[in-house]
Amino acid sequence: MQFISAGPDIPDELLQAQEEGRLVFFCGAGISYLAGLPGFKGLVEQIYKHTGTRRSPIEQDAYDRGQYDATLDLLERRLPGQRFAVRNALAQSLKPKLRRRGATDTHTALLQLARSREGALRLVTTNFDGVFEVAAKRGGQQFNSYSAPMLPIPKNSRWNGLIYLHGSLPKKADEAALNRLVITSGDFGLAYLTERWAARFVSELFRNYSVCFVGYSINDPVLRYMMDALAADRMLGESTPQAWALGDCEPGQEPAKTIEWEAKGVTPILYEVPVGSLDHSALHKTLHVWSETYRDGVLGKEKVVVTHALARPSASTRQDDFVGRMLWALSDPSGLPAKRFAEFNPVPSLDWLLDAFSDERYQQADLPRFGVPTLLKCDSKLKFSLVRRPAPYPLAPSMMLVSGGIEISQWDDVMFHLARWLLRHLNDPDLIIWIVQRGGKLHERWSLLVQHELMRHNSLEREGKVAELTIFASMQQTRSLDR
Repeated sequence: MQFISAGPDIPDELLQAQEEGRLVFFCGAGISYLAGLPGFKGLVEQIYKHTGTRRSPIEQDAYDRGQYDATLDLLERRLPGQRFAVRNALAQSLKPKLRRRGATDTHTALLQLARSREGALRLVTTNFDGVFEVAAKRGGQQFNSYSAPMLPIPKNSRWNGLIYLHGSLPKKADEAALNRLVITSGDFGLAYLTERWAARFVSELFRNYSVCFVGYSINDPVLRYMMDALAADRMLGESTPQAWALGDCEPGQEPAKTIEWEAKGVTPILYEVPVGSLDHSALHKTLHVWSETYRDGVLGKEKVVVTHALARPSASTRQDDFVGRMLWALSDPSGLPAKRFAEFNPVPSLDWLLDAFSDERYQQADLPRFGVPTLLKCDSKLKFSLVRRPAPYPLAPSMMLVSGGIEISQWDDVMFHLARWLLRHLNDPDLIIWIVQRGGKLHERWSLLVQHELMRHNSLEREGKVAELTIFASMQQTRSLDR
């Protein structure tokens, strides 16, 4: 679903993993652009500037091929005894401009999204800067931090905090601490190939969590080393959860970008960047709204319902898929967003049932969001909708409003409140047609709700309660008047 118009379409599977605390955000240099910090390419340029030297032909060749880690390795080798000078130049290049508008907003959003409902923080960054600490301090948060190579085991019982996978800048110019930073190809070789402490961490992380990369370019050397380590595990038969990446894309380049990302073993979640610009606002705004919605819990989803309840589903577009937002909110297992929808005044259009709620847009990967465990064997033919879906019991019949006479399972709170909403459309012929097309037999619980509603109407008539009848009639006629 999209959290903002024209923003990236976040897969429901990823949203579910995040809400359940099974998702880890892997943060790269792109999240710090708003704080004025460079990406890997810009960092290399700044280091050369601060060391007062130019690239040699071999360094220029590595730089032109985007091998920035190799460029810095060559530079350190060319300047004997100057490793500390290069590292010190790196520290000078990574001084954030914290007074800039929004400098820490994306870090604040990620700190919120990376916290489980129980309060545990599980977040990883390959950045060296301390912007996360600044963001936490501004928001009154506290967390543990771990800096390479002293890393915890990435499991729920052993990990609560922010991990600097490639090290963090010391507050003072400490040569030993600067030397521990993973920045050159030699450093990466030690971390991922020789000593393998980074490779072991990444492999264990991918075994236990789904991962979403944020702030990396598709050719980022950091991403290459991590995915190579993961590919080695897969070749040995290790199964790993899904990996996603929020990646930029110019208009019309979606197919090519998708192929490039998938070749790295990552599923891309693309967002549009205007041609020739560095405008990544779609990414940052999405993270901000997503974190606010997650922070507010069920209330955040109720806000989604209130925002779109009176819209027509047919007006939803690929650029602004508010139907996806509404379905995501209504499927909350508490049933509270669905209750808000059922009781909303004026009554939401029946078009929601005819179009969005009956659309078989869900597949096997969506089962966990409805409390249904998935089978290891993929069932590509499985499709279901919000109002006709598998029940959370292995042998139970599907959960539905209407059937053709087959045995019907129990409802959850979502289905119950959707049935309550449909009571307000009982005089609409389109609802009758919809019921007939699906077998004509109401679920036993819905049938009782309808009977109770009709009895309430008859009681109001007998007692001459004109005001109440007027309200009742107005609620029922909303769709007819809209026509």
